[in-house]
Amino acid sequence: MKFISNIKNYGDVWGAPDGALSLVLAAAAQTQAPIIFVARDDARLAAVEAGLRCIAPQLDRWVLPAWDCLPYDRLSPQGGLVGRRIETLARLCAGEVPAILLTTINAIMQKLPPADYFADSSLVITPAAAHSPASLAEFLSNHAYLRTDTVRETGEFAIRGGILDVFPPGQSDPVRLDFFGDEIETMRVFDAATQRSTGRLDRLILRPVAEFMLTESSISRFRTRYLQAFGASASRDALYESVSAGRMHPGIEHWLPLFHDQLATLADYCPGWPLFLDHEGDAASAARQAQIQDFFDARNQHDQDDAAPYRPLPPDQLYLNEQQIETMLTGASTRRLFAFAAPETATPEASKQGQTDAGGRAGIRLAASGATSAVADCVAAITSERQGQNRPVVLACSSAGAASRLTDLLEQQMGAGIVQAVSSLSEVKKAGLYITQWPLETGFQTDHLLVFAEPDIFGQRLSRPQSKRGRGDDFLREVSALETGDLVVHAEHGIGRYEGLVIINSAGGDHDCLHLVYAGGDKLYLPVENIELLSRYGSGDSDAQLDRLGGAAWQARVARIKGRVRIMAEQLIKIAASRQRARAEPLMAEDGSFAEFCGRFAFNETDDQLHAIADVVDDLASGKASDRLICGDVGFGKTEVALRAAFIAAMAGYQVAVVAPTTLLARQHGKVFTERFNGFPVKIGVLSRMTPTQEARDIREGIASGDVQIAIGTHALLAKTITFNHLGLLIIDEEQHFGVGQKERLKELRGDIHVLTLSATPIPRTLQMALSGVRDMSLIATPPVDRLAVRTFVGPWDGVVLREAIQREMFRGGQVFVVCPRIDDMQRVYDRVTALVPDARILSAHGRMAPNELDTVMTRFADGEADILLSTNIVESGIDIPSANTMIIHRADMFGLSQLYQLRGRVGRGRQRAYAYLTSDPKRLLSPQARRRLEVMQTLDTLGAGFTLASYDMDIRGAGNLLGDEQSGHVREVGVELYQEMLRQAVDAAKSGKPEDDHTSAEMVWTPQINLGIEVRIPETYVPDLNVRLSVYRRIGDLADSQAIDQMIAELVDRFGPLPESVRNLFVFIELKQLCRCANVEKIDAGPKGISLSFRDNQFARPEQLIGWIAGQGGRVQLRPDHRLFVKSSLEKPDMQVPACREIIQQLITLL
Repeated sequence: MKFISNIKNYGDVWGAPDGALSLVLAAAAQTQAPIIFVARDDARLAAVEAGLRCIAPQLDRWVLPAWDCLPYDRLSPQGGLVGRRIETLARLCAGEVPAILLTTINAIMQKLPPADYFADSSLVITPAAAHSPASLAEFLSNHAYLRTDTVRETGEFAIRGGILDVFPPGQSDPVRLDFFGDEIETMRVFDAATQRSTGRLDRLILRPVAEFMLTESSISRFRTRYLQAFGASASRDALYESVSAGRMHPGIEHWLPLFHDQLATLADYCPGWPLFLDHEGDAASAARQAQIQDFFDARNQHDQDDAAPYRPLPPDQLYLNEQQIETMLTGASTRRLFAFAAPETATPEASKQGQTDAGGRAGIRLAASGATSAVADCVAAITSERQGQNRPVVLACSSAGAASRLTDLLEQQMGAGIVQAVSSLSEVKKAGLYITQWPLETGFQTDHLLVFAEPDIFGQRLSRPQSKRGRGDDFLREVSALETGDLVVHAEHGIGRYEGLVIINSAGGDHDCLHLVYAGGDKLYLPVENIELLSRYGSGDSDAQLDRLGGAAWQARVARIKGRVRIMAEQLIKIAASRQRARAEPLMAEDGSFAEFCGRFAFNETDDQLHAIADVVDDLASGKASDRLICGDVGFGKTEVALRAAFIAAMAGYQVAVVAPTTLLARQHGKVFTERFNGFPVKIGVLSRMTPTQEARDIREGIASGDVQIAIGTHALLAKTITFNHLGLLIIDEEQHFGVGQKERLKELRGDIHVLTLSATPIPRTLQMALSGVRDMSLIATPPVDRLAVRTFVGPWDGVVLREAIQREMFRGGQVFVVCPRIDDMQRVYDRVTALVPDARILSAHGRMAPNELDTVMTRFADGEADILLSTNIVESGIDIPSANTMIIHRADMFGLSQLYQLRGRVGRGRQRAYAYLTSDPKRLLSPQARRRLEVMQTLDTLGAGFTLASYDMDIRGAGNLLGDEQSGHVREVGVELYQEMLRQAVDAAKSGKPEDDHTSAEMVWTPQINLGIEVRIPETYVPDLNVRLSVYRRIGDLADSQAIDQMIAELVDRFGPLPESVRNLFVFIELKQLCRCANVEKIDAGPKGISLSFRDNQFARPEQLIGWIAGQGGRVQLRPDHRLFVKSSLEKPDMQVPACREIIQQLITLL
């Protein structure tokens, strides 16, 4: 069926608004292929690509994106995007032709590597091909691949013996090549997050990962031309030194012309192809030319703040000049697209030139907004359309879930079965009503078709972007691996310093041992198979006192702290038990009014949000006083969970207290609650410093009398002068900002009421309580609709880049946060920012300002009276300003991990892409911890990483005292991991009601000692990287059962190849240790004449069974005076000892 008017094969095309544009391009590609479509920006390109995928899925479409960085930037474009560019250009070089090539103005204005570059630098690989790992590694290094320990990103490779992992451009997942000698045996695709194989591959094309090579000839060419362009003094530049050494350098792509004899243009790759120019494409081209010139001029001014000189190449070397652009955009084969109808005054000459109108017009406007849907209007429009015309009506939804919901809503009013789901427009017939997945922003109509988009009906999209998750945990596990010099805690010997891995020959076999140094220079070598005895101390404070080997002080300290922890655990359990026993009246949601209240939520709930809401609703209805932590990322919808809980409690006749840490946040909550409860019989009072005196008095009286059902405020709400009449629910927002005294007062308030705590990065204490089972926890980790991850940049303060960032935000009508670590820095940063953007309106805020003044500043900024807020980190607490989408943090290395994460969470709360710039002082050397924090922030740019980060922060900082009143130094005395383990054991014991005597309270984690004459280690040739090796050791040490052992072996074989004998022995040791713990066997020694066993504390659970077993062995087993069992057996070969030990211990276990 035809959907648009016929268009000619030449001339401009009118009547192509959003949506209809994809139909026009699909029709043109089917008659004129190949064609080029030039979008005005990246967002437009993505929308057209998605539209073509829905309209004409069979159409062969390629994409050539532009670099995602600024002209003359210090940053390189993102690896995956460069990979997509290279894939497209290489295929064009090879003579392949698509039906349509999608690109942007920025991309066509940028010069490209010559065609022969791709022809000479691609390598096709198949199984059984003759390539050695060394030759492939050399090829990859020459083509700008980065060698790493673990492959996670495009452009990385890793070698482990006969296995090579590589993530080439054009592949959605990395590939694992398994070699047999110098021949490739198998090729497998694997998941970058889990490192496990997911399928086989028959053919792989290795293309260069950059648009230049770092070969000897190209490096020589670069060096010569760089010095010719900038003079001999440029030889000291960091860029010049990096390239000379054959290393990549951030932003190296901006000197691309120096690597090639000459560059090409897109016209060289696609000669004579018809070019369709997007609506407003000329304006986008002019703006880009101005931007390029502006940045070139700015770089030439040598900003005084620049740490390293930046020597830009003239624009015409890297970009097309004005004449070349004009030639391309006004050529005979160029056709412009217009969103509007063709002018009626068109002359006959214009028609002769082929000006055509595709017939696309704006769609029917519906009265949808963010808060209300327009389903009724849509039904009326569809009914009217079906009565009057025969056009098919198509509903374009962005996801299957949104399509299902819209179908249900329409069929409730129009009858079941009236809406038909289709996968493409080819299935559409006249006068029908159809629904399909097509992520349109606005609907449109033609003479042959009427389309309604999801945002037309609901005010916004209901779907959310799907992101690959799971990489955060892996990354954190590797960055938190032990490093030489770290403080560690040995369960039996106390705090020591880790000095590396060494190989020790013990009982005839090599063992990897961790070298630990204690006070007085004493050394301890701990076999890696016993690594679970070791825990990290925590923050890495170098002032911690090392213990003496064999000293009694450590055991006494542990016993003392165990006793305190036991008391603390009992108090915790007492609190939890009293809450369990505390009866609260069941609060049930009344279906009709609750459904109406939920319907006012302007967004589609995410899956995690629905689970959290269900948990809270169940808590309120249970009849027991509940205490739940809602841990959700910043802006992921925790407030909605609180709103629904407040509604249930208030409508059941109970009062609700909502406590926030700052006046501004309390005022924001007051506004949101008042809007949502409008029309319901619920009175809301907001109590803070900004509340006028008389109004505050009235609210307090209303709270005491019960007239105010929902009280919202800062800690003023916790004052002794305030008494609640019938409090049923306490909601604590941004829990991490409340102090100890305030929490004690909260506990007094609690009694038999429900408590709901909201936090993005809960303080370690709260997280610890939730993880140890004292509190319930709901995790919201799914991003909401249309939420984009905040793009995070880490680097030195660069005036040119930051000026562009601020101007870009101001240009799109947004606001900027500039955050300083200290008040003393603010004046200097203010001067810098004023010099960058003299016309910006700047407000300053910090904690030393008078409360009224601070509130005034924050209110003015929230109301849009300034472009930039220059402040200390006081902005981190929960302020929601959707228009602020750029954040610049000065001296980011001075902030903690949780602070950085909370600060970054202040931006990106709307649908627009947000940017965070974490800057550091290039003249100062970063500490390893600060560098690691910034690495973590850049890596955890996936949405929903707050919980992962809080867990990591608990590792760095320790958990503190869970009860709050006694800020304890326990963690400093025994280290964070051991302290957590002590607490977990004590909580478990208190839960089970088992009394702990002093002996058991001082008992430590124990591990059996196994001495067999076999090699037990992971060779460096098998896992070369030390951090990865230690991480594997730690994971193997934590294995709990045979199933976990099997999974771990499968993963190692998959990642590193067949297990060497010494690694097999390591797993045997782990299995033996698990058996020994069951049998209470503390030590095993095996030799040629037999096996010697000793029991822990010389105790066996059923001694009479043991005596009977010894008697039945015919003298083969002896019980010696020192309580050691000796089993006579001829074990001449070491490999006979392991099965013999396993058999004896299994027999002992059967006696229990």
